[in-house]
Amino acid sequence: MGLFSKNSQENATETSIYKMVVDCGNGFYAWNGKLYRSELVRACIKPKTKAIGKAVAKHIRKTTDSEGNRKILINPSVNTRFMLEEPNEFMTGQMLQEKVANQLSLNGNAFILIIRDNFGVPVGLYPIPAASVEAKYDENHELYLKFYYLNGKQSEFYYREVIHIRDDFFFNDIFGENPTEGLRETMEMVGTINQGMIAAIKNSNIIRWLLKFTASMRDEDLKVKAKDFAENYLQISNNSTTVAAVDAKADAIQVKNESYVPNAANIQAQEERVYSFFNTNKKIIQSAYSEDEWISYYEAAVEPVLQQMAGEYTRKLFTRRERGCGNEIIFDSSKLTFASMKTKLQLGGLVDRGIMSPNEARDVFNLPPVDGGDALLLRKDTGHLTEAEEENE
Repeated sequence: MGLFSKNSQENATETSIYKMVVDCGNGFYAWNGKLYRSELVRACIKPKTKAIGKAVAKHIRKTTDSEGNRKILINPSVNTRFMLEEPNEFMTGQMLQEKVANQLSLNGNAFILIIRDNFGVPVGLYPIPAASVEAKYDENHELYLKFYYLNGKQSEFYYREVIHIRDDFFFNDIFGENPTEGLRETMEMVGTINQGMIAAIKNSNIIRWLLKFTASMRDEDLKVKAKDFAENYLQISNNSTTVAAVDAKADAIQVKNESYVPNAANIQAQEERVYSFFNTNKKIIQSAYSEDEWISYYEAAVEPVLQQMAGEYTRKLFTRRERGCGNEIIFDSSKLTFASMKTKLQLGGLVDRGIMSPNEARDVFNLPPVDGGDALLLRKDTGHLTEAEEENE
């Protein structure tokens, strides 16, 4: 598992530290760095999280025979397939991918611990919900990560045993950038607008009318007169006319409420800033998108994460020799999944014209590739392109 002994911990030298955004405890949302308590932030990252969770992790083995024909095997290892489908005893592969996607969106980093058996074969995957992470080197100059948890405990794992997914990879050599600083001012403004709306609602119950009596009266009589005025003239159910009358003993003066209510344009402008930060829009959040709109969002926000996960899974789960033999992990999720059946059938019609291979067409229908499906076909009762060339010769 890559755990450390006591001696290696004492000789380690620290290189950098990264603090995670965590959310614990109960209570209402107030902007203090805990992004996931904001319903706006949660709405922005949910479509991306669900799309990444729906991608199916598969073990692919590509081989070539002596004649140069490429063969593709889907999930050739039963143990690897079970690990991808059920990475640990607490969750399925879909739930693991959703948790990783949430951590990546909120922290710019996500970590998955690889559990191996006595022979070094991967048998389990566990997401690491750390409060902060330190990057260190041992006495052999090998990188490892030190994780600090909310319960005060800590763990250390070699970097080679951790699948590390990151976003906004810029300043730090190891970690992605935390989105908290980039969102701080925007989220403070959103919180201020929300507080202004709450205050405006509360202020709607302030005094609306002031009865000014010309003669001195006892406190008890003032309360009785005010109650009578409210019951007779301010309750809609008891009032059959819109005109109120008082005698010469009192003057009825209306109190105007000038409380501030946030402008709808200002609210929308701040929400658009949050949408832009998370690379989404209102249609994606409310599932009101068209085919082209979803494809654009998928290619911009979802597909890069799936490609990074595929690369990290492949290089951490397989050795260089195994990768050289054609083993890799892919996340099968077509960007045309939400296209209409009419659009998919039109693309499928290009197969017998030599423009798309059967495997490329199957990818449009969100189907896995098949053995021999990379050969291009021509319309001659769907013969192979190479066969047509041989007949012409």
